[in-house]
Order: sequence, then C-alpha cells, then structure tokens
Amino acid sequence: MAFDYDLFVIGGGSGGVRAARVAGQGGAKVALAEEDRYGGTCVIRGCVPKKLMVFASEFAQAPAEAQAYGWDMSLGAFDWTAFSGRLNAELDRLEGIYRSLLRGSNVESFDARARIKDAHTVELATGESFTAKHILIATGGHPVRPDLPNAELGMVSDDLFHMKSLPKSILIVGGGYIACEFACILNGLGVEVTQYYRGAQVLRGFDDEARGLIADSMCEKGIDLHVGTNILEMSKSEGDAVRVKSTNGIERNFDAVLFATGRDPNSADMGLEDVGVKLGRRGEIVVDEYSQTAVPSIYAIGDVTNRVNLTPVAIREGMAFVDTVFNGKPTPVDHDLIPSAVFTQPEFGSVGLSEEAARDQEPIDVYCTSFRPMRTAFAEQPDRVLMKLVVSKATNKVLGCHIVAPGAGEMIQMAGIAVKMGATKEDFDRTVAVHPTMSEELVTMREPMRSA
Repeated sequence: MAFDYDLFVIGGGSGGVRAARVAGQGGAKVALAEEDRYGGTCVIRGCVPKKLMVFASEFAQAPAEAQAYGWDMSLGAFDWTAFSGRLNAELDRLEGIYRSLLRGSNVESFDARARIKDAHTVELATGESFTAKHILIATGGHPVRPDLPNAELGMVSDDLFHMKSLPKSILIVGGGYIACEFACILNGLGVEVTQYYRGAQVLRGFDDEARGLIADSMCEKGIDLHVGTNILEMSKSEGDAVRVKSTNGIERNFDAVLFATGRDPNSADMGLEDVGVKLGRRGEIVVDEYSQTAVPSIYAIGDVTNRVNLTPVAIREGMAFVDTVFNGKPTPVDHDLIPSAVFTQPEFGSVGLSEEAARDQEPIDVYCTSFRPMRTAFAEQPDRVLMKLVVSKATNKVLGCHIVAPGAGEMIQMAGIAVKMGATKEDFDRTVAVHPTMSEELVTMREPMRSA
C-alpha cells in the first residue's frame, strides 16, 4: 500500500518537532499537525516563559545585596506590562524558529487539530485526510482544575502568562514544583502570596530534607505557606476578587487564585480507543519500552504517555522512536537516573534516589552539609544551602545527589553525569575541590552524617 507520508506527527512540541525533524533529515517523508502554537508546553506556556519570570523575580533582592557590597542602589517598581511585552515577543521569536526548523527538515506542517481515523489515517479539522505508514502522537498535557464548585474562578498555569496585570494578592493551591515555583516567582515580583497544600510537606516525592529546607526558605521570604490545608468553598466577591473558605478555618478574599493541582494528557476526542489504542486511568496513552501503542503503526511520546513529564525526556523519546522505526536500531527509552531541577528560590537539583527511597532499598550512608553561602552570608542574609549524597553501604556507589542552592540546576547537570556513570563515593573524594564554591562540598564530605 502506498502512503501519503512515511510519518505523520500529531503535536508540535519539543518531542514531536524533534522526531519529525530527525526523521525528515534522514530522508523520510514527514508531516506534522499542531492545533495551537509550535513549541508546545515548554516553549510557549512552561519552561521557557517560567524561567524568564524566575530571572525577573530574582532582581527584587539585588539592591539589598548590592548595598551590602558597597553599591548605592535602590529598587523601583516592577513593570509587568513592559516585561510581558518582551516575554511575548521572545516566545513569538522561538515559535518562528520551530517553524523554520521544520521547513528546513522537509517536514510539511498543518496548523490544524488532528484525529486518528484508523491505524494509518489522520483526519484534520480542515476536513483533509492523510495516510501514513507510521503515526506518532506527541500532544502533551494540560493543567486541570479540581472538581470544586466555582473552580472556573481560579486560574491554571497557562493563564499566568496572559495576565493583563499582576494581582496584589494570590492564593496558590498545590504543593508540586509548579505551585512552589510560581509562589516564589510571584512573591519576588511583589505579589502577596498564600499557598495551600493538602499534604504534610510541599514537593512530595523529593528528598525530605531538601524539601523541608525549601519550605523554610519560602516562608522566610514572605510566602504564607499552609500545609495540611485545602479549599472548602470559593465564590465571586466584590470586584474581581475571589472569596475562599479553607479547611484551616480561614475565610478571605484574594485578587486571584491559581490551581497548580495536576496535569492530564491531551488524548481526549482523538479517536484513539476506537482504533485500539489503550488509555490509562488519567487518559495517558499506554506504550511499551519502544513507545509503541497497542496498534503497531501508532506510537506516542512525551507527556501524553505520562511517563516522565520533562521536556528533555520527550526529546529523548522522540530520538529513540526515530532510531527504532527509521534507523533500524531498536532503542528502548532510558528513564533511569534523570536529573531534574525545581526553580524555586533557592533552586533544587536532584538526581537518583532520595534518602527515604534509598533506605527502603538497602543500607545507606548519608553525607550532607547545610551552611550559609559566602555571597549572602556577607550580606547578612539568612539563606542556607544543602549539599547531599546518598551512598550505598554495600558498593559505595552514589545512589542520589540533592542540592538546594542558587544555581542548583546548573550543578545537578554535572553531578548527574557522574551518578549516571555509576560513580562511587571514592570517585567523588578523588576529585579536587574548586575553591571557593558552594559545590566543592560535594567532594569534601569525608564522614557520613548518618546511616540508615
């Protein structure tokens, strides 16, 4: 059977675009359909605009620190309109680059929603249909609101980048990395931030000691954090304010409410189950280690599979797909020991097992230190950092590395290489320290703080 395309990709985010480009550059005839903006969650409504907001928010503390170092400096008001204008211009530029990269890789693009008609046919919202030998679904995910009356009064993370002005006060509901990052960002931009999380501590699933330090730092910076707390009721109040009644007995108005309570895969109304593609409980597409669905010609990568929802992982999955399907090199996706960063203030970098997960697995030694870094200690600021290695007693292999510090995201990328290679504590000890730095502590800790 002759097909219109060798590959039809549904979704123009980082994973889908990378797979389409690499397949196209290899000689395959490729098409891609995207119903919204090219670049996906990461570029348009996630990592990139969020990180630019992080940078903007960090300037709030610069004058006080600069004055301690002898500079005569004062802080003016933050201009959200000026910043958001530049932000949107940058996102437009990046989307243009994505479109250009596809054109340069001989990928035909369609600006339309796509559905699966059968195992080899894609139908566009324009009414056009195309056949393809292989179909790759890379439609990503979306933030969800909780099942709560009047939940539509609250924003989700996508909405933050389209605000006409900054609210004076905001309630953030959630305790994951998105909730905590935006709590720090908006606090730094001058918004009065309250955060409710129903669990016992924010950043569930990460190392307990690290997330405890981050929570303390957030509170020190003025974020009103309430754990073990959730919303009971919310209603419209005077003006545009939202009235919130919570489980801690507090009832008050907020200028805005942000729900950062989870994300679901974008798999609805795509005809997937009709053709035999299996979906999980949250709508995630079920795939094997090669990203293949129950229908042999249909594959899926990225957040729509709800495996490890990180942009670099989606890109890796896209590359593995191309190797498997087009390059004759069956390549299972490697989801082991993926470094990650949470852009709170201070940042949190993590790779491998937390202390809690490691001690459930085997006997361990924990090497850690927490201290005031030179730069902010000189400015008489209370900031603390954490450097931590979780080590196997049996093999002395480093099972996990956790860093809470300014620039932790940059540090964990390098530490992640060592942990991925299987470095032992002796390998860390043999490495000469770079002095004076915060990260030198990773190679100078000689005695374990505790064992478990």
